[in-house]
Formats: sequence, C-alpha cells, structure tokens
Amino acid sequence: MIKRLFVAFLAMLLSTVVFGQMVDPVHFTSRLVMGQGATAEIVFEASIDAGWHVYSTDLGKDGPIAATFNVVKMEGAEVVGKLAPRGKELKQFDNMFGMELRFFEQKAAFVQKIRFTKPQYDIDCYLEYGACNDEMCMPPIQVELKKKGEVALPKAEEKVADASEEKAVEALSASEDVVEATIEDNEVEDSQTATAETGLPALWQPVMQELNAFHSDGSDHSSSSWWIIFLQGLLGGFLALFTPCVWPIIPMTVSFFLKRNKERSRAIREAATYGLSIVVIYVLLGLAVTLLFGASALNALATNAVFNIFFCLLLVVFAASFFGAFELTLPSSWSNKIDQKSESTSGLLSIFLMAFTLALVSFSCTGPIIGFLLVAVSTQGSIVAPTIGMLGFAIALAIPFTLFAVFPSLLKAAPKSGGWMNVIKVTLGFIELAFALKFLSVADLAYSWHLLDREVFLSLWIVIFGLLGVYLLGWLKFPHDDEDRRTNVPQFFLAMASLAFTVYMIPGLWGAPLKAISAFTPPMNTQDFCLQKATTEPRFKDYEQGMAAAKAEGKPVIIDFTGFGCVNCRKMEAAVWSDAQVAQLLNNDYVLISLYVDDKTPLAVPVEVTENGQQRTLRTVGDKWSYLQRVKFGANAQPFYVLLDNDGRPLAGSRSYDEDVAAYVQFLNQGLHNYRYE
Repeated sequence: MIKRLFVAFLAMLLSTVVFGQMVDPVHFTSRLVMGQGATAEIVFEASIDAGWHVYSTDLGKDGPIAATFNVVKMEGAEVVGKLAPRGKELKQFDNMFGMELRFFEQKAAFVQKIRFTKPQYDIDCYLEYGACNDEMCMPPIQVELKKKGEVALPKAEEKVADASEEKAVEALSASEDVVEATIEDNEVEDSQTATAETGLPALWQPVMQELNAFHSDGSDHSSSSWWIIFLQGLLGGFLALFTPCVWPIIPMTVSFFLKRNKERSRAIREAATYGLSIVVIYVLLGLAVTLLFGASALNALATNAVFNIFFCLLLVVFAASFFGAFELTLPSSWSNKIDQKSESTSGLLSIFLMAFTLALVSFSCTGPIIGFLLVAVSTQGSIVAPTIGMLGFAIALAIPFTLFAVFPSLLKAAPKSGGWMNVIKVTLGFIELAFALKFLSVADLAYSWHLLDREVFLSLWIVIFGLLGVYLLGWLKFPHDDEDRRTNVPQFFLAMASLAFTVYMIPGLWGAPLKAISAFTPPMNTQDFCLQKATTEPRFKDYEQGMAAAKAEGKPVIIDFTGFGCVNCRKMEAAVWSDAQVAQLLNNDYVLISLYVDDKTPLAVPVEVTENGQQRTLRTVGDKWSYLQRVKFGANAQPFYVLLDNDGRPLAGSRSYDEDVAAYVQFLNQGLHNYRYE
C-alpha cells in the first residue's frame, strides 16, 4: 500500500512555466442551413480542447466575453430572434464576477435564424466568442460566414419584400450617416494599424525572436531553476544523512569495505562504487518519473486543486511520521531478499545490491524528504526536474561513504549517533507541516472556500514556527525524544531564528506585506482586515500614447494584454499587483499600459490586414490590440505581460498567469536592470 501511494505521489509532481505562445484551443465551423419556406439557420459549431470552455450568450456587460452574432452586411435577408446556444450548457457561480456563468466544454453550437426577403441574398456576418481555461483567456475571436446565392421565395414573401424595400433603403442610408458621423467624431489616427505584416511601423515590429532568446539563453528561468532544483536536492540529501536511518549505517559500511580488502586502494574503489551506485539508484527514480509522464500531464496534475489537497495530506502524513506517530517502512522482505542476493553475488553487482538495500532500509527517513523535495520542485517548471533533484539528493547521500573510505581517520571525529538525529527529524516534520498549508491554500483559492484566507494561513504558520522554537528549546517533547534531552548551542540559535521568524509574521495579521514569504501566503485580497492599501492602475490604455509618454519620461514600459472579461487577469491583479513591492515598481518605475483585447469601441475606420496569408478585418479597439499581441509578440492569450524599452524591444522574457509574487518582482527588476545598464 505504501509503495503504491508513494509511486502515485511521484507521478503527480512537476509543473511547467508557460511562456507567451500562440494557442488554438477552439475549432469552429460555420454553415448556412436552409429551412422551410423563406427561413434558414446560420450554424456555428465548435470542438473545444480539454481544459478549455467557451462562454454562452447574454452574460451581461459585467461578465466575461459572451457569444454574440454580428452583421457586416445582410442584403435580401433579415435576422429573426436572438442567437441561440445549443448543446450541454454548464452553469457555475463565479465569485470574481459575482454572477452565474454559463459555458460549454468539449462541444458547442450557436444558431441564428434568418428570413429571406429577396430572391437574391448576400450575407456577411460573424460569431464573436470568448474562451478560457484555468490559466489564461483568449481575446474575442471571430468566426465568419460569407454567403451569396438565390432562393425561391413563396409569393407572399415576395410581396412583403417589395413593400419593405423602400424602408430598407432608408435604413441603409441612415446607417451610412451614422458611420460618417462616427468617423468625424473619432479623429483617431489609425495609420499605424492600417498596415499589413510587411509594412508595420517601428513600434509594431515583431520581437518574437528576442523574447525567445530571453527564455532560451543560458540565463533563462528554466536553466537557473535547474540549479535551484539541484541545490534543493543536495540540501535534502545532506539532511537525510543526519537521520537515524542513515547516519549509523555510514561507519558500518565503510568499515566493511576496509576490513574485507587488504589493499586500501581496492577498498576505496569499492566504497566509491558503492557511492556511485546510490547516485544511479536515485537518478533512475527521478528518470522514471520523467519518462513515464509527459510535461503537460504532470503540469495538469500539479496545478489541479484535487491533487494539491492530496499533496497537502501526504505532507501531513510525512510530518506525523517524523513526529513519531508511526514509521513509513517498506516490506522487510524486500530488503531481506536484496541483502541475501548481495551476499550470494560478487563484484559490481554485489556492491550495487548493497546500495539498493540501503535505499530500502532507510526509506522511513529518506521517503518523506524525497517526497517533500519532489513536491517543492513540482513548481519549478522543467520536465527534467525529478532527475535533477534526485541527482543532487543522491550525490549528497553518497559523498560520506567515499570520503570516509579515502580518509578513515575522519570517522573518529564524526559525531556519534544519538538523540540529536531525532531533533533533525522533528524539525523537518514542522517544516513539512508548514508547506502542506501552501498546497491546501492553492485548492482553497481554486474553489473559493475561504477556509484558508491570508490571516488564517499566517496564524497557522505563526503557531507552527512558534512551536518549533519551543521544541528546539527543549520545552516540548515527542515520543522518540530522550527524556533528559537538553538544548545545545546549535539548537538554541535555530530556536532563536524560528521564534524571530514567528515575530516577523505577526504584523502580517494586520496587512503587513511580509515580502520574504509573499510567494507562499494567500493573496492580500483574501485578508478581511488590512491596513496596507496598495493600488495599481494603468496610466494608459493606448499603446502609442503610452510609449510616447515613457520615452519622454525615460522609463521602461510594461504592456499588460488583458480583457474586461478575463477572469485570470483579475486574479493576477488581486493576487500579485496588490503586493506593495509590485505596486511600487509598476506605479513608480514603469509606465503601465493595459490593452484590453475585448474593448468594443469601434475603430474610426475598419482596417483590412493580411495575417498568415488570410485577410482579416480589424473593427474594434480590442481587435487592434489583439492583432498587436499576435503580430509583435506571437501570443494570443491573456493575461500576458511583456517589458519594453522606448524603441519597443523586450527587456526580459514574457510572463503569463502565475501568482508567484516573488517571481513577478524578479521579472520587473530584471527589466529595470536591463533598461538602465544594457
């Protein structure tokens, strides 16, 4: 049972960092279906990728992007009724919008009825819709239908058509007057938009290669995260050394190699082989996770609320084990069989089987540390993370076996086994318990339970680290602690650090930002009582105007591609932009330009552009900004953040939906550094 639980746990770890990219999760088709008499239906049908949903019709002006039917030209026909959704419509109350949202998953269909008024018809119309998943939203997307033809009208319909022809001409003339008036009232220079891909102004020139360079060079996030993961594994391995399951084995194993070989050089070789075998075993464990599960599957599991609850419960179980409630052990028959096999063989196989025996018998101590390590690296965003983490862990675990074989005199100076090793286990238990709350917080935010709001989370952390300080001072005991345990000097300083950290967190109950742990705590907007007020508002909602102001002020620019109906954009603003340090950087050091891709304000003149070999019409301000995002940055999902210099060149890699405040601050600081010094 424990084996299955542990293997299942390993299978759920590792998430990927999503950089800006073009996504195409919804696939629409459109057709005109003739009905009886003079009626017909314009049908839009969609196939929706897993994890995505398309919003239904009539969601209200304060909701996300609803599906709407729009007419460019309709001659010889007229619209009958409203756009009707068809299919399995789902309903869910959304706390961010404060309303019940209706949407479709997997499949969707929208139908608009029309009636022909003339034998000849010319129809040019489109469906506009919005789509989101748990991390990003698409800009408003249009599905066009253009049809010309003839239809045999019943005689009664022909008479109605002749009688209404004069009114139709009058209505068309009135609409043309409105268009002319709109052009006169909106004297906006759209020359920068009215260009094809080959004739873009300087500020609109594509920068996809420069963005990719930030994401792919030696200093990018993924490469640096590999080093972080390796160091985390190394630290975990060193901690595992000083546990009751591993430390006592080291002198016995080294003495065995020294005694069974008269030649010291051979003893050193065998001890080194033993250490190398440990590395191979744990690296194979990480490699198995890498090969068996793809990045996308692991990412979906690691970011899923249900599995975050599982991570939380698993870490609680590990913590209870370290506290002494029970021991997580593998079946003794496994280690016995491997040990017997190692005694009956010789050479390299014998040494490898001895190392495998160590991995089995030490599982009660190393298992929770390995589990905690893999949970931690699951947020680093690399498919090779399990292998890199296990490499660091195994190297740390293997070092003493080789080191003591080369320098056996060091064994005499090494600390003896004792109660201090249980102190390390209990300390790790407190840390695992604290991190379990982080994963519970993810699920709490996803389902809007409000069980673990910021002040509740901080209260629990204050209690946990306060009790850790009390334990290290010797005022609290667990089942495996010695009765006469005293606080030594290292424990005293660790207790001071833990209690100081506890005091540091207390002002957070009243809204102090607590920047050191802002990446772990729930967002500030979940706190009921907060004295800290940090607001962030865009200075500009026009790209050219914002770029001109930034150049005049000598400041870098942050472009925020967002939408009025973008749920995840609001989450980022609430969870990240509300942080005091982020707000200070955005308000004082950058010119913040928010471009709403679902802005329905009509352009003074619709613009025809050529994109990917197809002709497209930009009709609204939102169309313009969505086109800018696609053609300049090669992305079409929101939220999407990019830092630019005054010439429109990127200063760092792009970012999308990620509520890691510390990473966002690092992103902004990197842009400032590159703007000032490069």
